[in-house]
Amino acid sequence: MKKRAAALCGAATAVAGLLTAAPAAAGSAAVPATFAPPAPRAALTWKACATKDYPALQCASLKVPLDHDRPGGRQITVALSRIRHTAKTSQGPLLVNPGGPGGSGLSLAGFVAGALPKEIAAQYDVIGFDPRGVGKSKPALDCRPGYFNPVRPPSVPATPAIERAGVERAQAFAKACTAKYADVLPYIDTVSTVRDLDLIRAALGAPRINYFGYSYGTYLGAVYAKLYPHRVRRLVLDSIVDPDGIWYDDNIGQDLAFNARHQAFLAWVARHDATYKLGKDPAKVEAEWYAMRTAVQKEPAGGKVGGGELEDTFLPGGYYNGYWPYLAEAFAAYVKDKDPAPLVKTYKRFGAVDASGDNSYSVYTAVQCRDARWPRDWNTWHHDNWEAFAKAPFSTWNNAWYNAPCAFWPTSRLTPPDVTNDELPPALLFQATDDGATPYEGGVSVHRKLRGSSMVVEQGGGNHGITLSGNACLDKYLTAYLGTGKVPRGSGEADAVCEKQPDPKPLATKEATRTGGERLHGLMGFRG
Repeated sequence: MKKRAAALCGAATAVAGLLTAAPAAAGSAAVPATFAPPAPRAALTWKACATKDYPALQCASLKVPLDHDRPGGRQITVALSRIRHTAKTSQGPLLVNPGGPGGSGLSLAGFVAGALPKEIAAQYDVIGFDPRGVGKSKPALDCRPGYFNPVRPPSVPATPAIERAGVERAQAFAKACTAKYADVLPYIDTVSTVRDLDLIRAALGAPRINYFGYSYGTYLGAVYAKLYPHRVRRLVLDSIVDPDGIWYDDNIGQDLAFNARHQAFLAWVARHDATYKLGKDPAKVEAEWYAMRTAVQKEPAGGKVGGGELEDTFLPGGYYNGYWPYLAEAFAAYVKDKDPAPLVKTYKRFGAVDASGDNSYSVYTAVQCRDARWPRDWNTWHHDNWEAFAKAPFSTWNNAWYNAPCAFWPTSRLTPPDVTNDELPPALLFQATDDGATPYEGGVSVHRKLRGSSMVVEQGGGNHGITLSGNACLDKYLTAYLGTGKVPRGSGEADAVCEKQPDPKPLATKEATRTGGERLHGLMGFRG
């Protein structure tokens, strides 16, 4: 899914010619049904790597084969983190992943261990990791530093020249990746990362793992469960990728869902007209927003925020409505007060991409472009995205350019595994009905594919990554499952339903502090 490297984790959304061919062995479209047991790995050496937020955090690294079909060949490094169990009896390792692809998971171990009830966290070694290519894992990809520096060409290709500039920019990114990482790119994919996970399991000395993944992490967990079903003890998937749309169709579906979330934000602004004074009619507020986009495309706010940067700034509001008050203040200041400074400040906070974001985007692209087939004919992209834009003008073209390097990617494409599974213990799924990054249908699909699974639905909720974010009803089911393995059982599509949390209120002051929920979404990362 689309991961916004503004570096706040997480879904999904998403020309002519190929670059270089992948090695023949790397281009196989088939995924073996089973793998031989991994070779014994050396014991992990854990060292303290405490942070202010997570003083008990430990770190280690693990050597894994670049090519798992050549285990004696070149080795790369996967970085790990851990919060150790403190109870007398351990339930084993709980591997956690924040999504992406391309999201760093080292801090997530500390977050999950701290957010779970103490008596539950104490029973697990909570294990975070930077997937291959990410963060402190080596090599860490950065195909084209500064790729998202402002001001980019307008997202909406209103003229052939704008579209041509976007296509050439995407081609240049794919070419840069090829020049720097031609020997690595054939092995940056979901299945290779899954095989790394099993080496992590072996290095931990665990016959089975517990797994907890958000967003893209749900797909990673589902593929692990497919390839190693008897090595899964408990499986939690939160905000679920639709495995039937990997990845082109999922990104088109995401465009429609994010547009609905943006409209929900605009309606919220209208309800709070007394604060923002942009109008009580959501349609009027929407017109003001699109007029703002047109204005900054002509003259970027503060020389920094053009049309693409504006979309980048407001897209996080589709992931988490706790950002709405900040976005609304910047919106109102620009429109009503003719003051671009708050908009620039909000862009720097929510939309700007730093070096870690460049790394995340490079891995995002490498994984998604390698994982599955993408149209190679730009005419297909042109047609499909204009068709989606007619229904969803908010971020469709922004998302298209985010994924456009996949039209020119140098590696051959794999065939995604069918994650249908009847060999697992009961899995627990969480899904909000109005999630923009991973639309509701994905949760329903995976619920059907994982026999014996249970799905907890947040009715009317639109946030992405819904557990450990303040909804006590959801967390009750998570805690029971991690504590005892108990899952709810219902007779309908959902096995349990929780009410959504209330929408936020306008800020009491302009310097209001961030919430705990924002911390989670900062860890998860965007576009997946």
